[in-house]
Amino acid sequence: MAELNTLARPYAKAAFEYADQTGNLEQWSSALALLAAVGEQDAVAKLISAPGATPKAKADSLIAIGGDQLSEPVKNFLQVLSENRRLGLLSAISQQFDELKAEREKSVQVDVIAARELSEDQQNALANALQQRLERAISINVSIDPSLLGGAVIRAGDTVIDGSVRGRLAKLSEVINS
Repeated sequence: MAELNTLARPYAKAAFEYADQTGNLEQWSSALALLAAVGEQDAVAKLISAPGATPKAKADSLIAIGGDQLSEPVKNFLQVLSENRRLGLLSAISQQFDELKAEREKSVQVDVIAARELSEDQQNALANALQQRLERAISINVSIDPSLLGGAVIRAGDTVIDGSVRGRLAKLSEVINS
């Protein structure tokens, strides 16, 4: 996984810098997300990894699938990826592009896994507290995990806050056993 991220990084940075200069960050983000989703489909993944297909044919196939949703610069980017045999990195490139975009916009996507449904007031209070702590605009995605006894697990980028009862019991068990 680390190797894929290392290989994807220069492509993501180049795409980001171009999109930022042209003021098309959102369009590039959407196009890369679409291409990443398409690239993960079994039939397309087989096409991308097929040794008999030419790089141009692979890129042309992806461009045909993307259709009007892909701008000319994105199509050119796909051609470059294909020529360098890097189409398999589309998912990692899209992810890194979105991370660069979030960093530029000073925003972060926060995933909250809760034992029970959170009210609107609870979500707002959590968003405000995280916004102050992380010094970024917060976008919350809440999901429910009935296997949690109580509390919540919060993931914001590489920061994880385990406020679940299960997590607290595990920490207590660790302290007692050490």
